[in-house]
Amino acid sequence: MENKGNMKIEDAMKRLEEIADILQDGELELDESLKLYEEGVKLAKECENKLKKAELKFKEISDSGKENGKE
Repeated sequence: MENKGNMKIEDAMKRLEEIADILQDGELELDESLKLYEEGVKLAKECENKLKKAELKFKEISDSGKENGKE
């Protein structure tokens, strides 16, 4: 698996879905569940950060277009 810091958001979201499915099954021991939950929290934060960066980039591009009279 890729280094989580360099993971594509689509891959991170897919892994989050996998983690949710595994945790919902309830068949893991507590320690394993906690490890997966921790991984999920980290992935969720990473996704949130990537989405915020993308939003800022879109805003920057949009604002740049307005300044150049392209809106």
